[in-house]
Amino acid sequence: MQFGFVKVCSATVPIRVADVKFNTKNIISAVKASVSAGSRLTVFPELCVCGYTCGDLFNQSALLDGVNSALSEICGCTKGVGSLVIVGAPIADGGRLYNCAVVMSDGKILGVVPKTLIPNYGEFYERRHFSPAPKENSTIKVGGQTVPFGSKLIFKAVNVPGFTVACEICEDLWAPASPSVAHAQAGAEIIVNLSCSDETVGKAEYRRDLVKMQSGKLVCAYIYSDAGDGESTTDMVYAGHNIIAENGSVLCESKPFENGLLYSDIDVELIDNERRRTSSSFFGGCEEGYTFIEFKAGEADGEISRSFPRLPFVPEAGAELTERSELILSIQSKGLEKRLSHTNAKTAVIGVSGGLDSALALLVTARAFKSLGREPSDIIAVTMPGFGTTGKTKNNSLKLIRELGATERTVSIKKSVLQHFKDIGHDEKTYDVTYENSQARTRTLILMDLANKTGGLVIGTGDLSELALGWATYNGDHMSMYAVNSSVPKTLVKHLVKYEAERLGGAAEKVLKDILATEISPELLPPDKDGKIAQKTEDLVGPYILHDFFLYYAIRRGFSPEKVFFMAKCAFKGEFDDETILKWLKNFYKRFFAQQFKRSCVPDGVKVGSVTLSPRGDWRMPSDAVATLWLSRLENL
Repeated sequence: MQFGFVKVCSATVPIRVADVKFNTKNIISAVKASVSAGSRLTVFPELCVCGYTCGDLFNQSALLDGVNSALSEICGCTKGVGSLVIVGAPIADGGRLYNCAVVMSDGKILGVVPKTLIPNYGEFYERRHFSPAPKENSTIKVGGQTVPFGSKLIFKAVNVPGFTVACEICEDLWAPASPSVAHAQAGAEIIVNLSCSDETVGKAEYRRDLVKMQSGKLVCAYIYSDAGDGESTTDMVYAGHNIIAENGSVLCESKPFENGLLYSDIDVELIDNERRRTSSSFFGGCEEGYTFIEFKAGEADGEISRSFPRLPFVPEAGAELTERSELILSIQSKGLEKRLSHTNAKTAVIGVSGGLDSALALLVTARAFKSLGREPSDIIAVTMPGFGTTGKTKNNSLKLIRELGATERTVSIKKSVLQHFKDIGHDEKTYDVTYENSQARTRTLILMDLANKTGGLVIGTGDLSELALGWATYNGDHMSMYAVNSSVPKTLVKHLVKYEAERLGGAAEKVLKDILATEISPELLPPDKDGKIAQKTEDLVGPYILHDFFLYYAIRRGFSPEKVFFMAKCAFKGEFDDETILKWLKNFYKRFFAQQFKRSCVPDGVKVGSVTLSPRGDWRMPSDAVATLWLSRLENL
């Protein structure tokens, strides 16, 4: 269970109705298979020991006695395997029969959780046989053991923080007041549901959404184990639709009618971090009436089967990416529309460099003007060639400005900067930070003054990745009057520009595709002897595909440096070697801490996703915090 990952299994095995011995054999076989695969939590369907569809056979002592013996046998197979096993069984006590989840580990029954909400509508007739869970916990004798009994039981691994499990059964999830709400409030981070949900048209989609949203609402992992082959088909069919979800995302699910063992690795550290970050008032302090039962989880062995997206900010290609791109561009442009209207700005002034960020900012500005019913000619698009500007980027800037109908302005900064060098006594042949930043600040001065002259606003072009790394000149490109790209990471900028290129088509698409193919550069140093870009950003600070990965998991998820490194190795296997990943991860932490002072005073800018570094919203960090702790942990890898 390294880095908070716990391998779990949702198991649907073939059964025969009322054939307890047959079912027990298959359950034990599945337990052994899941443990062999590294699972530390295996969940079976509702009433699987005898079958959900036993009907009035539930009143037969022979059946109940057989189930009781079977539970002892199943419990025995958990001895020494280090896995929590949960099976569904009918349990009789005090003249009542309960539909229960029986929780076992290391040869012991840890507790029995009865179903709270008993359905009695449509095809369900459970109240004929079963009673709802008592309001308070007590004890019960089952499988030759006296164990805790009640709906408020939480099973807690003593050796794995966050590995805390609570149970609900089928209808409990479908009802308005699910027991899992209280379970989560009391600290359970994994909710299991033993279910026997018959299959009807459209139900699988509803079931999936229900599990997904419950895991998101409760910031938990949710394991849904559904009955399948062998249940009676007298009136219904069961599809074994198993689902494993985590914090609002479905990690994996089985196809209906494909019974078997479904595995995934749940990240309990992620759940823990998310609860602390977002909902501390909801979780914790609500343990009244709960019984906490400890167990020891087995040591993790084998590789984690879960994969991590290389582009955490970018959806998979296809309809979702198209829909997301349109939504983000709309959010950006609507934010700008409000600012333009509120300030009664006559123009929008934007510096266009021929690079990705300024292209996106110009596209967003054009959208905003169109939505406001204003002429694109009120967009003052300025190219400001300097010592590092290449013919390619300048020409692409001019082509894009003309295609979008903006007003074109070209203001060379060379003479102004050379004069500035004389004023401050700087050698123009010394290509240092003064040489570079003087150009960036001169450009910002031009834009600000043009905005004053035309009654407009300067539109910022810097993106989220640059903010994270501090890759901006303080009071240069760092500053604007409204920053439309400030929460858009570089890897997403590329997809937004590509989407808009294909939407616009024609000459606009052609120039945007050429911009997409251009090396990322601030163009502050002279070109090479062939007139091509010499200063390449990713050679200096590292690949943005890595930095955006680090940004998401280190800052948004709050993971340790070691865990981020581990995940990056998994995600970029075959693309970057371990030494390269570690080198740029160290650089990320160094720059992120050292450059906070730039983020502490950034201009207003619209939030588009779950990660933003605005000091007014999502990220508050002292400018003089140090990265020593984080870097020392990387040094020890």
